[in-house]
This record gives sequence, C-alpha cells and structure tokens, in this order.
Amino acid sequence: MLQRLVRHLPLRIRTLLRRVPLLVRLYRWTRQGKLTRERYVFVALAFLVLAVGLGGDSQERAASGALVLIVLGGGLLLKIRTVVALLGVVAAVIAYNAYDAWDDGRGLGLGVIATLSITALLALTLARTRQQLGVQGLRGDSMLLELRDRLRRQGEMPRLPAGWDAQVVLLQAGGSSFGGDFVVSARDGDRLEVALVDVSGKGTDAGTRALMLSGAFGGLLGSVQPEGFLPACNRYLHRQGWDEGFVTAVHVEIDLSTGAYTVESAGHPPAVQFDASSGEWQVSPAKGVVLGVVPEMDCVPDHGTLMPGDALLLYTDGLVESPGSDLDAGIEHLLGQAERLVPEGFARGARELVETVAAARDDDCALVVIWRTWPPSPAAGKQGHLET
Repeated sequence: MLQRLVRHLPLRIRTLLRRVPLLVRLYRWTRQGKLTRERYVFVALAFLVLAVGLGGDSQERAASGALVLIVLGGGLLLKIRTVVALLGVVAAVIAYNAYDAWDDGRGLGLGVIATLSITALLALTLARTRQQLGVQGLRGDSMLLELRDRLRRQGEMPRLPAGWDAQVVLLQAGGSSFGGDFVVSARDGDRLEVALVDVSGKGTDAGTRALMLSGAFGGLLGSVQPEGFLPACNRYLHRQGWDEGFVTAVHVEIDLSTGAYTVESAGHPPAVQFDASSGEWQVSPAKGVVLGVVPEMDCVPDHGTLMPGDALLLYTDGLVESPGSDLDAGIEHLLGQAERLVPEGFARGARELVETVAAARDDDCALVVIWRTWPPSPAAGKQGHLET
C-alpha cells in the first residue's frame, strides 16, 4: 500500500522525500515486507493489550471495547497459533484485573468475560478459515469480489454491428452477488455465439460452481465449432462427476449478416422468437438432455431467421417455474408480460420484465434479449448491456 502511494506522488515530492533518511529507511523496511510479518503484528497487538489492560480502573480496563477490537484484529491478521498466544496475553490481563477487582471488594462482571470469550472464539474461527485458504486479512473477500466482477464482465455482450442490439439481465436470489445463472458470449466477424447456463441451486450455494463453469464454458465458446459446443460442455461436466445437482444450457449461433440463427438446448427452457410481422411469440422446439448426465449427448437444433424488428429471448427456469405450476403455464405468463417489451422497446423493458416476473419467485433469474432494429437505431453498434 505504501509503495503504491509513493509511486503516485509527483516527481518533485518524491525527490524531497528521498532527502529524509528516516523516511527512506521506513520505505525500504516496508518493501522488504517486515511491516506485515506476523511477529511484528503479534508484538504490536500484545503491547496494545498490555497498555489497555493495565491502565486505569480494573473494571474499566477489562470492559474496554479496545480489547475486543484487538482480539478481532488478531483473528484477521495472525495465524491460529499466534492468535492462541495473543489470547493467552489477554487472559493473563483479565486474570490480573479480576484479582485486582477482588482485592478491592468488587467482582469482575460475568458479561465482560462472556463478551471476550465469544470474541476469542470468533477470532479463532477467522484465523482457522484464513489459514485454510492461505490468505491474510480480508484478501479472501477481495478474491471473491474480483471473481464476481470477472463473471459480470464475461457476461457482457460483445460489440454488435449496426442494426443489432442486445440486453442481458441477471438477478440473483436474495440479493446475493453470486448466483447459478451466467452468460458467456463471443463474436467472430459476422458470427455471434451466446450461451445462457443455469446451475442447479440458487444464490451462493450455486455461485461457486457457476464461477468455475463460466471460465470453462467461456473458453470453449468460440474455440470449438458451434455444433460441438454443448457436447464439449457435456463431456467436461461428465468428467467432473459432480453430485451437486445438474446444469442446463441454451446455445445460440447468429449470422449477423443475414439474421440466420441456430438454437441448441440441453435440458433448458425453450428459447422464444418474436416475429414482428405477425406480432407473435414462437417457442423453439430445440431440445436435449441436461449436461453431465450421459457421456455423449445429441441435440435437436432449431433453425430460423431474425428479420428487422424480430427478437430472440433466452431465459432461465427462475422466470417460468414455480411449485405447483406447469412449465407451459409459466412460459405463457412470461410471454404475456413480455408483450410490453414490443411498444416500450426491448432495451427499456427487459429489466422491468425480470423484476416483475421474479417478484413472486425466490430463485436466480436471467434473461437475454437479442434483436434486430428497424430502422438501425443510433445506439446500434454499441456494446450490449449487462444489468445485475
């Protein structure tokens, strides 16, 4: 942190700082990593415990919230063995305070001891978790946030040519940052490929598997022939031998020059095309088994063409499935709500559609809309939107 701060300082200020010997030594000391070495952190925290625990009135010393903060800091910064040593120092200080309070005819409150005991257990739990992960401090949380951001960036649609636009909406159950639905896409010239994947489960329970699969599926998309994408994903999942449920996916290949498309499905809710000439929604007959169940899978693809004004909807079962209801009824309800997208515009109403349909369901929801504009809109050619 200090090195980054120094690098961003103006050259003149850095030149002046180099003339101060004490600052130069401190900078070199931090660059060697000595500031964050565990023994220095332990010594500093132990001195803080002694300073807080041996100053002032005995009850005030023991009840000080500073001891709680020091113990929590040790849980975040120290390994479990060093945390035990720090807790030993804290216990010695508490014992001294208890003896001092007993001599004065006062007792040390049980609430103080209970509070520090609970804090000690929390600190040990934090230290053990971090030691298992091999990270210090809040780095584990930072890694998860970085993975989440990478997943979102991977779900962004590539830049589309004039006359085309797209919208991606992801809504995780319970307001979580992680979910079991994700999107991967790739564009090579006039060929656009998009895959919407649904990992069974919801929220953080499915988030870890979704994070791993998004990288694997993203690497396969565009690297294999379009007709071989879902079979390659199936072989990959079958090798994993997972027992935590199933994975469904829908894959679309679109020729951006002609509008011709091919839809393949692996146990996923059917894609839907909006026909601007008739104003009707047509459900795709593409079907196939869920991924990872059998070693080799066969898909029944569906072919069609998107004309100006037409649109293609991909969605997950969180938008159409609910306990006690038929899947076809859920699709009809979704399409009934989707009628508002036509006059309002697909870009405006996609987010509202997902929020409206998902309001009565506690599940991860995802929607991908790809459409041809008529005439080409001024915003066409920009990168597709991603909303979470």
